[in-house]
Amino acid sequence: MDIVVTGRHCTLSPEVKELVAERLSTIEKLRDRVIRTEVEFHCREATKDPEDAAVVQITVRSRGPVIRAEGRSSDKMLAFEVAMDRLKAQLRKAADRRKTHRGLRSTSGEPVPMPVEAEVPEEDVVPTQEVAGLVVTGDGPLVVREKVFQTSPLTLAQALDEMELVGHDFFLYQDADSGRPSVVYRRKAYNYGVIHLDVTE
Repeated sequence: MDIVVTGRHCTLSPEVKELVAERLSTIEKLRDRVIRTEVEFHCREATKDPEDAAVVQITVRSRGPVIRAEGRSSDKMLAFEVAMDRLKAQLRKAADRRKTHRGLRSTSGEPVPMPVEAEVPEEDVVPTQEVAGLVVTGDGPLVVREKVFQTSPLTLAQALDEMELVGHDFFLYQDADSGRPSVVYRRKAYNYGVIHLDVTE
């Protein structure tokens, strides 16, 4: 397993990188066929909440879906431990789901690439950009962020599995049976809801 540790606005000592690599070696027991694990430390000095001073995001790329967990704390290593705990919880939950729903996701194929985001223009030029079909000039009151993901049609069980792995409350997918755009989302008391769209011309 390749481990890449990077820091934004903070310096990471070789000892910290070694400790992170040592802690990450334990996830191979929970998730086989891990190809690459990326850990990004992001330190922010100007923040209202001291618990947001350090943000750590762990991304695990395997032959299946991408798994991501995030931790925040006043200290970067505490934030890493929070992210590790969340990652392990997501992996255990997914493993439990696979025990009850065998064959949720094929593990063949290439890892899912990172989302492609629109480039931010230079500050001295008044930017005009088209995002999600809208033309935005300058900063404007409208803030739109566009992400593009590559995927393939999924069953409802596969979509639930992938939603748990990325730790989100909703997951957008194309239904493999009907071909309809669909969203599965988390409701209270561990229930899930599903929205399907019938697209008309």
